[in-house]
Amino acid sequence: MARCLEGNAPRRRWRASLALACLFAVVLALPGCSGDSAEPSLAGVGFDPNKALANPKDHVGPSSAHLGQIEVQPIEAQPAQSLPATVSDFQGTEVTITDTSRILALDIHGTLSQVVYGLGLGEFVVGRDNSSAFAQIKDKPLVTTNGTNLDAEAILSAAPSVIITDTSLGPLAVVDQMRESGIPVLLVSPDRSLETIGPLFQLVADALGVSDAGKALVERTLSQIDQAKTEIAKALPQSADQRLRVAFLYVRGTAGIYYLFGQDTGIDALVQALGGIDVASEVGWSGMQPVTDEGLVSMAPDVILMMTNGLESVGGVDGLIEKLPAVAATPAGRNRRIVDMDDSQLLAFGPNTASVLLALAGAIYSPKASQ
Repeated sequence: MARCLEGNAPRRRWRASLALACLFAVVLALPGCSGDSAEPSLAGVGFDPNKALANPKDHVGPSSAHLGQIEVQPIEAQPAQSLPATVSDFQGTEVTITDTSRILALDIHGTLSQVVYGLGLGEFVVGRDNSSAFAQIKDKPLVTTNGTNLDAEAILSAAPSVIITDTSLGPLAVVDQMRESGIPVLLVSPDRSLETIGPLFQLVADALGVSDAGKALVERTLSQIDQAKTEIAKALPQSADQRLRVAFLYVRGTAGIYYLFGQDTGIDALVQALGGIDVASEVGWSGMQPVTDEGLVSMAPDVILMMTNGLESVGGVDGLIEKLPAVAATPAGRNRRIVDMDDSQLLAFGPNTASVLLALAGAIYSPKASQ
């Protein structure tokens, strides 16, 4: 079991973050371009508001959100860099970075590697985690095993000059070993949501000596998210009672894990950005908690959002209904309205977040057109 690091952050926030990171770390196993400051196109991700359902509650059948083979467009090809750089990490520890010629950026969602590439420093990345599978990085050597474990031997073989990671990967002994070997290790928050995009991107940029590129990447990403929300709004039903009620289920059938995510998990803001009602947050469900039959039925979701690997782990929609019978008693279950998305994309909240939103919107509001 991967262990999580306990630091000096405020207790309540730390425990919530730690619990979410530990859940993923225990059970989640996941199987170079130049650019300028121009914004990459958000087209081609399976969403056209003109093809949206008149009443999204009428649709019957599952759908999948697809991004295809994504790339991360750097904010600029060769950002101006200022080193050494000293920053305070998630635990309040000062970390000084003098060399960024060999970077490892590792976490369970693949977010940190996307940020490094978005900053224009992708050419210096020397390895990847299991969730980092976008076009520019997919051929880099893996330095994690089973999706959640840091491989000390593989990391040392990569000879990194700096490591950026969080508490979603472990074990603690490997992180300590890297520090003891003299490699600067920047530990960032494991929180991922629309609200953490700015602070996370900027911290990574500051640590790598490219603060201006960080500001530009944050601005571009947030601007694209606003654009995506504007497009999604065009597809929303006019009547408030036609707004979709959405529940996010984190499932690992082989481990018997069925969790419902609510407030402060990133899902609440994601569902809101999609124009839906997060049913867990509506009833004050905070963090992630084991699903109860009574709770799920009373929330009455119209759509159940899941990770693709999670849905596959229970044998698809039929298996989900068989193993979690309460699903069948919800509008989502009766209409088989299960929407899934690749594990490494759904909760990454990286530079391609706008495209993730549009892909999800396609699967939710124009499912036939997006398949």
